Amino acid sequence: MTLLHTIYLIAITAEAMSGAIMGMRKGMDLFGICLLGSVTALGGGTARDILLGHYPVGWIANPEYLTFTIGAAIVTGFIARHLHHLRMVFLLVDGLGLVAFTVIGCDVAMSMGSHPSIVVLAGVITGIFGGLLRDMLCTQVPMVLQRELYATVALFTGLLYVALLHAGIGSNSASLLALGSGFLFRVLAVAFHWRLPSFQDKDIRGLD
Repeated sequence: MTLLHTIYLIAITAEAMSGAIMGMRKGMDLFGICLLGSVTALGGGTARDILLGHYPVGWIANPEYLTFTIGAAIVTGFIARHLHHLRMVFLLVDGLGLVAFTVIGCDVAMSMGSHPSIVVLAGVITGIFGGLLRDMLCTQVPMVLQRELYATVALFTGLLYVALLHAGIGSNSASLLALGSGFLFRVLAVAFHWRLPSFQDKDIRGLD
């Protein structure tokens, strides 16, 4: 098993868990948390593959991934009651999935010979799109569209990964460095409430 395949399994598990946790916070039943977990885990890769023309889509070519995500969501449903700090667990597993999917998305686009800018963009889409779908299904403003450093973390991770590869660093080392740096960035952003500027309705009243 290659390092990136191991990272992928960790990523879909983490994102399926984050989707299941969100579903439980919204009072969904078992079917709901399994659906939300699968959409969160596989949505980003599906969007990337469609945009890049990379067929068959990952989970269709490997249906065991769908089984894997459903299993992770079910397990999360049964153990979540023992997790006393549910919000922090959600943020940690979501952050792990975010950076892992970004690296994987970059690698897929690179294997297709895409331009470096498209490689980074594919990584960002893979990282954020599952979470965006999760939040939309839960009828809340997606994290990626709020002040939290979410897409920024994915962009940083993708740029770092591509830069390390172009600097001649091996794929495994570049993957681990990008993962560790991106995850640390996300954790620090959550811990210290780093934000991008936001705009309130009071900022545009003069345009009425």
